[in-house]
Amino acid sequence: MDGGIALWMFGAVFIVLLMGYPVAISLAGTALAFALAGDYFDTFDSAFLEALPNRLFGIIGNGTLIAVPLFVFMGVMLEKSKVAEDLLENMSKLFGGLRGGLGYSVILVGMLMAASTGIVGATVVTMGLLSLPTMLKRNYDPALACGTICASGTLGQIIPPSIVLVLLGDVISSAYQQAQLNMGIFSPETVSVGDLFAGALIPGMILVALYILYLAGLAFFKSSSCPALSQQASSEGLAMDLLKGLVPPLVLIIAVLGSIIGGIATPTEAASVGAVGATFLAYLKKQLTIKQLKDVAQSTTQVTSMVFFILIGASLFSLVFRGFGGDELIEDLLSDLPGGVFGAMLVVMLVMFLLGFVLDFIEITFVVVPIVAPILLAMGIDPVWLGIMIALNLQTSFLTPPFGFALFYLRGVAPASIKTSQIYKGVMPFILIQLFLLGLLAIWPDLATWLPTVIYGD
Repeated sequence: MDGGIALWMFGAVFIVLLMGYPVAISLAGTALAFALAGDYFDTFDSAFLEALPNRLFGIIGNGTLIAVPLFVFMGVMLEKSKVAEDLLENMSKLFGGLRGGLGYSVILVGMLMAASTGIVGATVVTMGLLSLPTMLKRNYDPALACGTICASGTLGQIIPPSIVLVLLGDVISSAYQQAQLNMGIFSPETVSVGDLFAGALIPGMILVALYILYLAGLAFFKSSSCPALSQQASSEGLAMDLLKGLVPPLVLIIAVLGSIIGGIATPTEAASVGAVGATFLAYLKKQLTIKQLKDVAQSTTQVTSMVFFILIGASLFSLVFRGFGGDELIEDLLSDLPGGVFGAMLVVMLVMFLLGFVLDFIEITFVVVPIVAPILLAMGIDPVWLGIMIALNLQTSFLTPPFGFALFYLRGVAPASIKTSQIYKGVMPFILIQLFLLGLLAIWPDLATWLPTVIYGD
């Protein structure tokens, strides 16, 4: 019976969210309401809530999570330093003479911005403002233009340094240690954010290649949807302009990502280097003012507060969920599924995909992953592979209607002539591409595990 109450908690959270309440308050409020009711009817032991202060102090003292505000600061600063604007302008000149060239430019710039900022909202909004009017003016199919911008913006979910990988790295690490302790292994191995960063590189590059192949196919078979620009857009100084726009973010990417993967710096230390580097880059581009610095700091505080507020609500929710025996119920359900490990993994991936229609990646990371990850890892699943599979799955949550955040970001800056249905239609092929990559990763786990093994050893 108790396990059933835990499942009712999930249903109650969905209802509260659909009523329009903030996520963190929905999670914490629902958990407290069920805890009080359970304590009154003697179906819940209030001693579970006594663990909450320790959990909150654990969050405050978590060195890995300090990387979150630093990466956010870095991303917002780069957004305001017009790096994307310079890159997109020069990439468009470079590829504009090809059919689908503008689309290639958007995807490649999206990839570079993902590796520089890791913030989906900033990339989608920037690309929407800069490239959508041009694509529409050049007679691109509106649905294709919208889909390309949304999909390229979500690359920040999987291409490191990604905030979702930082958060997932912390959650997966805790789940992996918990799984090993439950198995009687009292000297547990660890998995780091650097492992996930290295594991995400190859899948991220494959995803970019698949996006470009899709556009190339459309350019060949349906050229009217993505026509070429006139060749006169190129100039003699293009190479130098492209170099000036490309080198600074590349140096920043290598400094941040290379130091983490190479083991030279922790994610937090590398993020601080990235934040300082982004500020210096804005100074070099003469985009650094006191007002801008104030705006960046304010945006960083807002985003960071949202993340940690949700984390606190999710911690309370997970405690009450466990108090009602929800974790034991989920373990029994996954263990009894036909197909063993494959069946359990398939169901978890399907549930996460469906949750992505209505929940943000942060809620799924903090609420669902801590519940299912220890069970899956105890079945012998590689933690890096599991983390990358979840990250790719969560990436689709930004694109899936009706509540995909990338869709809302673009809707907010798109011209009135663009219908919401066109945005939905445009992202569908890219969702299928992401699901195809998930299938490839399921068949060949080495796509995620090979590079971390080469860099860090067994």
